[in-house]
Amino acid sequence: MESTETPVITIGLNVNHPNFNYSMTELNELVVANHMESIATVVQKLDHPDAGTYFGKGKIEELADLIRSTEADTIVANDELSPSQIRNIEAATKATVMDRTGLILEIFANRAHTKEAQLQVQLAKLRYQLPRLRTSSSQRLDQQSAGGGLANRGAGETQLELNRRTIEHQISHVRHELKELDRSYATQSQRRKENRVKTVALVGYTNAGKSTIMNQLVQRFGANEDKQVFVKDMLFATLDTSVRKLELPGHKQFLLSDTVGFVSELPHQLVEAFKSTLKEAATADLLIQVVDYSDQNQELMMQTTQQTLQEIGVPDLPMITAFNKADRTESRFPDRAGENLIMSALDHASIDELATMITDQLFADYVQKTYLFPFQAGDLVSRFNQEFDVQSTDYQADGTKLTVSLPQEEAARYQKYEIE
Repeated sequence: MESTETPVITIGLNVNHPNFNYSMTELNELVVANHMESIATVVQKLDHPDAGTYFGKGKIEELADLIRSTEADTIVANDELSPSQIRNIEAATKATVMDRTGLILEIFANRAHTKEAQLQVQLAKLRYQLPRLRTSSSQRLDQQSAGGGLANRGAGETQLELNRRTIEHQISHVRHELKELDRSYATQSQRRKENRVKTVALVGYTNAGKSTIMNQLVQRFGANEDKQVFVKDMLFATLDTSVRKLELPGHKQFLLSDTVGFVSELPHQLVEAFKSTLKEAATADLLIQVVDYSDQNQELMMQTTQQTLQEIGVPDLPMITAFNKADRTESRFPDRAGENLIMSALDHASIDELATMITDQLFADYVQKTYLFPFQAGDLVSRFNQEFDVQSTDYQADGTKLTVSLPQEEAARYQKYEIE
């Protein structure tokens, strides 16, 4: 069967970047995630990018020869290029040029399913397109001025301004729609707080295994085992935030969310646009940072995660670090050290240990109390059995004695029934 992937040539400029090789590897993985295939890679080492063509003149000629001798008609650059750089490379090579930002935006556009995610991607694309209107508009201006002089040039300039105003209007409209969704989210969030529902958010580098961990936790502790989230060994396999309700032993309930994964050099348009997608992380009671323990670049991935969390305004929240995919290494697992866990999402013992760590962090405010409820307060006994961890029940002559583990805030509400 013939491959349906589009052949492309990936290019990158090494300006003494310590992680250049990894960024190129990641670019090729992003290309695969966009149903493309890199059939050749061209790199150059310079002190700084050429302002007009990104690469030096000789490399541009080499790139043009490569395009002519292969079936590729698309070039994907590892950096965000200026409109003039894109225009000049396309003129020299007769190929379509896509930069790293445009590539990620295209992946996101193809993967967004919820209305919120689609609006966020649309906003990011519009913000990306706005300063690049000059590229295509300049071409129209050249064509118009060649045939009609100053009158047509003026018409072209008017069209450019019209296009700019159109995009600015679209940006304003999308922002308004996102604000409406934010208001709806704020209502839901307030309801959760009123109901004292705790929340946990999975964060981390894309393809670190967040969705697999979520599925395993849902399978073990979820109300509906069929509510699995999509998993694929690919960058940005999932974009839409998924939220599931879990219940650990002792009626300890919480909401678990699987957020969009991070990537190095995430386009600033997406950082801004996806602040609302990542609000599940910003408002969580606990974060679980998932790290690919089998990847030699795990330190860089953790730095990227911390940097992105800071950029989107996530406060300094309690965090568990789950070093996942230990089954691909020689390490022993599960192995806990403080709030760090070496684990495998496919290992039941690892999931149990992670659940224990979640319990320790999320329900640290739980206290053990003993209450004596008179028989006429039978509704409270029923509620305690349904919502809290009742450890013992003793029916006495003057009422029902319960020893129970419950939140400190709840315990204070029933202080009048408390006994030693």
